[in-house]
Amino acid sequence: MRKNIEPTLKEIKRYLGLKKSESFVIPEYQREYQWKIDECDQLLQDIEMFISSGASDPYFFGTIIVDCSSNDRFSLIDGQQRTTTFLLLLKALLLRLNEVIPKVQGDKESDQLEAGLTERRKEIMTILYKAEAEEIPGMLRDHSKTKGILILENKSINELYPDEFKKIIEAKDFKEAEEIVYKTPRKKKDGKYTNYFRNFKFFYEKLEKQASELNNFAKIFLSNCEVIEIRSWQVEQAIMMFNSLNSKGLPLADSDIISGQLYSNVDNDNKSKFNEQWKSIKELSEKLDELKVTDIDGVLQQFMYINRAEKKEYVKENSVDVTTPGLRRYYTEINKDLLKDPLALCENLYKIVQIWDKIKEYPTIKLILKFNVNAKLFLMSYLYRYEVEEINETKVVDICECLLRLFTLLEIGDAGYSNTKFKTFLFSENLKFVDESIPIEKIKEDFNEHISRNWKEEDVKEEILEYRKNLLVFLSEYLFCKEKSLRFDFDENVNIEHIMPASGRNKSSIQQDAEIGEDEFDDLVNKLGNKILLEEKINKSLGDAWFRTKKQKPVKEKAGYIGSKYAIARELTNYPKDTWTKEDIETATTEASERILRFVFNKN
Repeated sequence: MRKNIEPTLKEIKRYLGLKKSESFVIPEYQREYQWKIDECDQLLQDIEMFISSGASDPYFFGTIIVDCSSNDRFSLIDGQQRTTTFLLLLKALLLRLNEVIPKVQGDKESDQLEAGLTERRKEIMTILYKAEAEEIPGMLRDHSKTKGILILENKSINELYPDEFKKIIEAKDFKEAEEIVYKTPRKKKDGKYTNYFRNFKFFYEKLEKQASELNNFAKIFLSNCEVIEIRSWQVEQAIMMFNSLNSKGLPLADSDIISGQLYSNVDNDNKSKFNEQWKSIKELSEKLDELKVTDIDGVLQQFMYINRAEKKEYVKENSVDVTTPGLRRYYTEINKDLLKDPLALCENLYKIVQIWDKIKEYPTIKLILKFNVNAKLFLMSYLYRYEVEEINETKVVDICECLLRLFTLLEIGDAGYSNTKFKTFLFSENLKFVDESIPIEKIKEDFNEHISRNWKEEDVKEEILEYRKNLLVFLSEYLFCKEKSLRFDFDENVNIEHIMPASGRNKSSIQQDAEIGEDEFDDLVNKLGNKILLEEKINKSLGDAWFRTKKQKPVKEKAGYIGSKYAIARELTNYPKDTWTKEDIETATTEASERILRFVFNKN
């Protein structure tokens, strides 16, 4: 009779050294590969410090929990991040060994070193390719013999790049690995790579060592570093141990816990359907996260806000309780019934990511997302009332402008989001956002009444006139375009241009011409009326040029305000003066503040 638990202290080469019929498996409910350079750097530092200490006792890398209930397929319950990283490190080591061994061959004084390096290579190939000693020479002559050997299978529904590990392990050399791995479009340098290749590349670069150092590093890592492998033949027991131990790993994100429980609640007939649903949610949320729109935890939080509002869970005797439970507690304790129907919950989550995918490039969405992260929660509560195909820019503008008005007041004032004027009001209004029977006109009326009751126009105007930050520059451009019936949009890399330069070699001359003291100058140039949106390329070409140069730059050069797509910049090319003075800044600031004031108090 098999034992239920079998803990064994194993050196790395024995833990990773599988039989030909065996393989590690990352189960469907596990998280994706998340280790980054910081964790890999710490791993290397730990090994190198251990080597330099000269300690005789082995170095301990924590506990690994393995579910062995599927015979030769060892499911990694705890340890998938470390195991994957160990194997990537070994692949980097193998490539470096292949590079240094030819350099010491034939040197009689290096016979012992060559033997050590060759032995290390054999040990690593035994792990990565399950090679017997007699198979290794053939693999070295014909690299194709190393392909198709399964050592680690990633079945995680959260993993978007399940083939990356295999590509790296099977690559003949670093160059081939770099050519065949996945690269994210539009990203530059190492940012375009997955965690797999970034970490592998980091190891490869750090292991550019002298042959003797490389040999010693490989020897110590393989034979003097250890883990405790706990084997269990009951998956529930293995997961219970994991929840108790979780040693040396990254803390589980809320979405990891929730997806794991969802998976465990799916009946066998629907597991493949659930896997497809979750993968679709994960893939789309990852793309949205790259664009800084939302991520999977954000999607779960947005649905929590929708669900709480629909069920009026936070209404207490005609008042609202703005205390918000954590995601994990909400889904696994407070409202755990949501997890009992995984397919239904996935449909709701997928609808949210589809909505974000549809609206992500709408200019008003880009604008509201710059203001406050909490806007996402209430924006989605409202848009969720529609089917995805029903949503258009008009519907989005209506709700965005309501939220923009309130978050503009948050931006210019001293009160924080938790103030009752903001958070309590939005929680109350969220009950109406999710109710499709309540039209947007009623919601607009609520915002009008709330703002007029809690703020005075003269106080808000004074705060805008004293505003010195940059966010309202975007709002001013939006409102200017709206007044002129022009299309508003902005690029991610748009610059804030100071019409009267705030710095640069011309600063002193401009300051003298304007007859402004240094203290007054620094305050003046940061007023709202001295700032506009401008393309990064044009902004750099203008530098600290004088106003007449900025507005009169030849059309053919497309380098001045005349070449900009931003409306206020283009408007300045028709400015009746060739100088930009204190008086002009004050006038422009007043105009911008009145524009924003009309918007906030709905007097457009």
